[in-house]
Amino acid sequence: MWLKPEEVLLKNALKLWLMERSNDYFVLQRRRGYVEEGGGGLTGLLVGTLDSVLDSTAKVAPFRILHQTPDSQVYLSIACGANREEITKHWDWLEQNITKTLSVFDSNEDITHFVQGKIRGLIAEEGRHSFAKEDDPEKFREALLKFGKCFGLPEQEKLVTYYSCSYWKGRVPCQGWLYLSTNFLSFYSFLLGSEIKLIISWDAVSKLEKTSNVLLTESIHVCSQGENHYFSMFLHINETYLLMEQLANYAIKRLFDKETFANDPILDDPLQITKRGLENRAHSEQFSAFFRLPKEETLKEVHECFLWVPFSHFNTHGKMCISENYVCFASHDGNLCSVIIPLREVVAIDKTNDSSKSVIISIKGKTAFRFSEVKDFEQLVAKLRLKCGAASTQCHDISTEVPISSDSTDPSDNTEVRSLTCQRECSETVNTEALMTVFHPQSLETLNSKMLKEKMKEQSWNILFAECGRGVSMFRTKKTRDLVIRGIPEALRGELWMLFSGAVNDMAANPGYYAELVEQSLGTCNLATEEIERDLCRSLPEHPAFQNDTGISSLRRVLTAYAYKNPKIGYCQAMNILTSVLLLYAKEEEAFWLLVAVCERMLPDYFNRRIIGALVDQAVFEELIRDHLPQLTEHMTDMTFFSSVSLSWFLTLFISVLPIESAVNVVDCFFYDGIKAILQLGLAILDYNLDRLLTCKDDAEAVTALNRFFDSVTNKDSPLPSSVRQSSNVSGEKGNYIRVDIADLIRESNEKYGNIRYEEIHSMRCRSRLYVIQTLEETTKQNVVRVVSQDVNLSLHELNELYVLFKKELFFSYYWCLSCPVLKYHDPSLPYLEQYQIDCQQFRMLYQLLSPWAHAANKDSLALWTFRLLDENCDCLINFKDFSSAIDTMYNGSFIDKLKLLFKLHIPPAYTEVKCKDPSKGDELSKEELLYFSQLHGKGKVDIQAYLSQWEDELSKKEENIKDLPRMNQSQFIQFSKTLYNLFHGDPEEESLYQAIAFVTSLLLRMEEVGRKLHSPTASAKEFSGTVCASGGPSEGKTESHLKKDPSSLREEPQWSFAFEQILASLLNEPALVRFFEKPVDVKVKLENAKTSQLSCRTKI
Repeated sequence: MWLKPEEVLLKNALKLWLMERSNDYFVLQRRRGYVEEGGGGLTGLLVGTLDSVLDSTAKVAPFRILHQTPDSQVYLSIACGANREEITKHWDWLEQNITKTLSVFDSNEDITHFVQGKIRGLIAEEGRHSFAKEDDPEKFREALLKFGKCFGLPEQEKLVTYYSCSYWKGRVPCQGWLYLSTNFLSFYSFLLGSEIKLIISWDAVSKLEKTSNVLLTESIHVCSQGENHYFSMFLHINETYLLMEQLANYAIKRLFDKETFANDPILDDPLQITKRGLENRAHSEQFSAFFRLPKEETLKEVHECFLWVPFSHFNTHGKMCISENYVCFASHDGNLCSVIIPLREVVAIDKTNDSSKSVIISIKGKTAFRFSEVKDFEQLVAKLRLKCGAASTQCHDISTEVPISSDSTDPSDNTEVRSLTCQRECSETVNTEALMTVFHPQSLETLNSKMLKEKMKEQSWNILFAECGRGVSMFRTKKTRDLVIRGIPEALRGELWMLFSGAVNDMAANPGYYAELVEQSLGTCNLATEEIERDLCRSLPEHPAFQNDTGISSLRRVLTAYAYKNPKIGYCQAMNILTSVLLLYAKEEEAFWLLVAVCERMLPDYFNRRIIGALVDQAVFEELIRDHLPQLTEHMTDMTFFSSVSLSWFLTLFISVLPIESAVNVVDCFFYDGIKAILQLGLAILDYNLDRLLTCKDDAEAVTALNRFFDSVTNKDSPLPSSVRQSSNVSGEKGNYIRVDIADLIRESNEKYGNIRYEEIHSMRCRSRLYVIQTLEETTKQNVVRVVSQDVNLSLHELNELYVLFKKELFFSYYWCLSCPVLKYHDPSLPYLEQYQIDCQQFRMLYQLLSPWAHAANKDSLALWTFRLLDENCDCLINFKDFSSAIDTMYNGSFIDKLKLLFKLHIPPAYTEVKCKDPSKGDELSKEELLYFSQLHGKGKVDIQAYLSQWEDELSKKEENIKDLPRMNQSQFIQFSKTLYNLFHGDPEEESLYQAIAFVTSLLLRMEEVGRKLHSPTASAKEFSGTVCASGGPSEGKTESHLKKDPSSLREEPQWSFAFEQILASLLNEPALVRFFEKPVDVKVKLENAKTSQLSCRTKI
């Protein structure tokens, strides 16, 4: 490998390097202590340890070339090599292309400059595409060289980054290097002859966390397949941990969650993943989640600046974040002043001429925002003008007092204007009013004390709007949060839900889209629509709005339209309850976009077949309980109680357990604070009932206590009529439950647990996701093994090990095969046995690792025929049950079982004639040839349908009758005989086995000849008998040579065939053959060897 020219002091270097070649301009050296046969004595150990600790390239590249500077002790390193062949290639190139040219230069300085320029040019050409995105391309090239040399992974394995750290082996820290690639976490250390090499695949990681104890001040704990690994002494441990977290979750998405991954084009190509790209991605995700922006938004720029807050008359310090379609601001202080400015609303962008470096953004509604002390503000103004196409006014001094209009228009009105045409067209079908305004209109005649309180709430919000603005670009401050905690007024609930959830942006970007979906989904009939129809009447049945066709029809349209928009989610239970509440306070189209925001952004992966998102948040909730309510954790012996009882809390946002008038206050907080509000409220509820829960003797009693508490929760300020309110009078019931106001409960949850940060929740979600996915995968494995164990003689432990190898081989195919769809055949909704299936190429790899017959010369053909035999439905895929049944027969089957398997492999549908395109490879098949032959289901004169009919008859019987097996014809028997010879090769009884099979073959042919003479006296099998059954040793070579010389001779003879009974009876008479097939083979040893060599075998391929 060519290296960036760096100075080397030759005087000190001679202590560690030996000179092997030299000329006037270059020197080739070998590392002291290195010998190509391995070893190197004490010198090799010491030098190797020094190289490992100092991260010297010499550890993996013990040869190097230096450029000599005459009359100087300072040389330039220009190349290194992992072996003599590589370094010699570089040396020869220098002598042929550079050495002669250097003689024309007059000065040594010119020679050095020329060599440096030439080497840099070679490096640039090599890494033009590979390393352009790395922060330090030169160092990354060296790290990549060490990574490839130490671990021997395929070239397609993309190294993302690397860190110096210590790996704790027991109580001893081993200093080395941690390499993070797209599919593996790898560690290498070499100290005083002790080499540590660790490779962990990301998809096997079940726990990833930062820990600290007395021995390890701060370390990263990785748990994989039950083994714990600790890494410490990082220079930047937080950066390392975040990258590890991202790579682990990336692997989980890619391999186990294909729906999420398929919607993520950024991660579609593993070769494009870089450290910088992952960091940018993390920032973008945090940005869009914090400001509730569409997932497609990516963070482009961040500027430290000050924002003028007119109602407070001061500048607040924070960050301006810019994406493709939004300019956002968040303050650093605890007041959490934030602003979202959609570029679609911008009418002008200006800059001031004074020294304040200010950028002024004016939006519709006569509102302007002034950002000061912006670095490179002039360039920023130009970029923003280009982005939004806003017409700029002439630059002039602008007052620092930027007015905020109190009569700003609601941005949702703009959406209505854009989609007016579509709404007119579907006005007869789509409901344009919130159901609450239809069924519970507010009027002056119905004013009472609660209505007056409601009006006071509205007035408080109107005052806030006057100060902070109204609509998507309003200032969001601590006062906004306080008003949300008190409860949003009924009249403003729909508008503010749209605003705080970010659904207003989705609707503005897609005018008329909902109307189109309603029209397209009208009349569709599928599983989702059937489930929707079944659940329509179960959605808030006690509410008048859903006791007639108006509410039911609106609910049907919204749910059907969403199932049509997102068929991967379709419809999931609990969506009906949530949507019915949304329809009460939002217009039908708004309710649809609120549902989109909840399902796809705010509660990701909640509403799918496995409800992974809900399970993840339940695990987060359990972790928070352990942290904040340790006494409850000590009392409850099983933490799964909290998971079972809280599932409905998360799926329905407490709507299913709280009275509707109280639940809507929870939804208010959810749309403002996200899942944080639900977690905080859950903790507050457990804390409020702590004493009762500690006295409960079992789970049933605890559930009853919580249910009674939920019944006692009220909303004293709710203006809803008594016909709608769900709270019951429980004060007289046993247990003396007093009424609890929902506003007090929410306020208490914020006071006690409001210090839980969004970043903590995100990190806990990532950790828990690994655990949840691996738990689901473990459940799948246990179910598969339990089903398969009933049909095979392999032990449960052996089946577990076999399943791990089976699944790992499948994953290896997707690690480095970019053209292959991401887990195309993995669907969690399928039965357990069908979730993971392998093709013929993957089966061949496992066959060569595990089969006791893999030493045969025609092992590829045997693997192909075995696969075709197992692939009964001809879809070119087999599942674990099929695979394990074949392995079980090879190891634990009786003599008859093994012989019957071999017999089946040489008759259709398993058997097909195999001809390799490249004769030099012998019986070895390329991947393309293997896949081609595996897809052939019949060829030539063979009547496959007749064979398949016989197989179906055979499979329909409970007990297999060997008499019903198809007969083996002439060419099949020839191949069968050759396979037996191949299997016997290398056996201690090889000679006697050859003689036995020659005798059996001769006997069978004579029997067949006699039988045919009785029916056709002209037929003869002497020619074949003389060829295959020559006495005195193996006849395989003679058989092949005879067939090659005159392949038509057999075709001219009348066809003959053998029944399985004939072959079995003949072989049973030969003790050597019986001993060979009944000889026990230790499958455990084979499994252990396969585990250690599976990755290296894949690398060779």
